[in-house]
Amino acid sequence: MEDLLRPIYQERASNRNTLGILIMEKKRTISPETDNFDSILLVIVKELEEKWLVKHYEFKEQSAALHVIDCDLLQEWIETSTYRRAVEWIINGRIIYDRNEYIAQLKETLRIFPLEKRKLRLAIEFSKLTRSYSESRNLYETGHYLDAYSRLLRSLHYLGRIAILEKGYHPEVMVWSQVKRIDPEVYKLYEELVRSTEETKKRVELMLLAIDFAINKRTDTCAAHLINVMKESQEPWGFGELKTHPDVAPYKYDLVSMVEYLVSKEIIEVILEETKSETIRHRKYQVNDANKK
Repeated sequence: MEDLLRPIYQERASNRNTLGILIMEKKRTISPETDNFDSILLVIVKELEEKWLVKHYEFKEQSAALHVIDCDLLQEWIETSTYRRAVEWIINGRIIYDRNEYIAQLKETLRIFPLEKRKLRLAIEFSKLTRSYSESRNLYETGHYLDAYSRLLRSLHYLGRIAILEKGYHPEVMVWSQVKRIDPEVYKLYEELVRSTEETKKRVELMLLAIDFAINKRTDTCAAHLINVMKESQEPWGFGELKTHPDVAPYKYDLVSMVEYLVSKEIIEVILEETKSETIRHRKYQVNDANKK
């Protein structure tokens, strides 16, 4: 396959802005990792005007996809898990061109998975988990059991990714085979939800309790990124100030559910400040004294 693709990638390799090229080949008949293409070519460049360029090819009954990606956008994908397939291509792909060992160093960084980058990823997944879990509980309490079940399944996916991140790995596209190897306890929750013969209402009721326990156990670790940001200021934070902080940007859309969850656990406390109105108070947030150390 590489020989057939060589005319495509050689042209890219000769460009001085190309930092490296990887190939990821299909190993199974059904291959989510390669979007079911026989091969993926990932070309990483700097100063790319169109930040992400994709082309599809077919030859001799085989198919390939070419992804040309700006290195800054790729770093954003890696840090925020915006496009998990790309991370998997870097980890498992084979290097066919590497300028100044750019890809080799990138692979090593992903292998090590520095703690600060892991804290951000945990915060992103935790913010999504708290929102999804809250929605599921609300749906259950209003009698929408099938919708609650659907949200719970989504919550388990976020919990599964957190379990993988806690062990120092990057979540793959096929996350549950990974969770089964890494955290059998979380995998058992997933099996209990999808394979239980209980009626939907009872299944959701039991799983809400189990997931609440699992979330509570991981709160300190997953909230560390946000807590560290909040500790930067001695003054209470308005929600708008916190939402626009550059370090919080990757999870700003789910920030409100995360903050409300941490308030409910008394990790963050609400500070009420006066406004021009005698009856309305401005709600601000600060880290609880017990968590400031």
